[in-house]
Amino acid sequence: MINLQDFKFTNTREIFSIEDHSADGGVPLLKFRMFDRFDWMEHGITTRAGGVSKGIFSELNLSFTRGDDRAAVDENFHRTAISLHAEVSDVVLTDQTHTANVRVVTREDCGKGILRERDYKDIDGLVTNEPGVVLSAFFADCVPLFLIDPVHRAVGVSHSGWRGTLARMGRETIRVMQKNYGSVPQQMYGAVAPSICQSCYEVSEDVAQQFIQQFQGAGTQLCAPAALGKYQLNLWKANELVLLEAGILKEHLAVTNLCTCCNPKLLFSHRASHGKRGNFGAFVKIKEK
Repeated sequence: MINLQDFKFTNTREIFSIEDHSADGGVPLLKFRMFDRFDWMEHGITTRAGGVSKGIFSELNLSFTRGDDRAAVDENFHRTAISLHAEVSDVVLTDQTHTANVRVVTREDCGKGILRERDYKDIDGLVTNEPGVVLSAFFADCVPLFLIDPVHRAVGVSHSGWRGTLARMGRETIRVMQKNYGSVPQQMYGAVAPSICQSCYEVSEDVAQQFIQQFQGAGTQLCAPAALGKYQLNLWKANELVLLEAGILKEHLAVTNLCTCCNPKLLFSHRASHGKRGNFGAFVKIKEK
């Protein structure tokens, strides 16, 4: 069992809660307190606790492509689904390749990526307005984004690494929700979920220059000089700016204070583990009536 006191936070803002489903055969989930007001939807972020994977994948690895035992990953998904009051057959997986491509998901997509092959590629974001469909995306330092439309009852989750952030993945997810569900950004809620913090994320000068050019007026705020030819990149702030520019109100936005690289025993981190790791997941669904 884990609790918030086990994590190292960058400050003392109260953003998260932990919902532990271990007694029911599930796993602990990190949850945004901001979303507690929406009783029609469920969301959660897994940690490393509660699974059956071993070694570098210990315990709750949710990646089929990192070399873990398939049966262990299947069991990890089963336990995660219990925590979301769902079945594994309800879950839809992304096909993450650091794009800004977003797919509209329906009940017809359920089980894709787990129980059956995906008929899509290069998809880093998923949205739906159909109850019972569990959207998912997977991480080990990159930024999970949640988008919630309480007026039209639609939800989205996206994967935004530095390439996706430059391509404004948050904005693209909102655009797809606007087009398909009539979502209005000012009525929506968003969250930038646990990922690597600026102090831990060193990038090359060419990457930093792209952010300085793309985020004019804020670029130098996002990129702090580090070692010779290196910069520390603030993906949290960059994604916050993307969502604010897209129309999300500041009071409707939660931004993580929890770094994956600072908490490698509790969350998978590519940087902290030098690539020897699994993935944790971010999930969201609309409850069935």
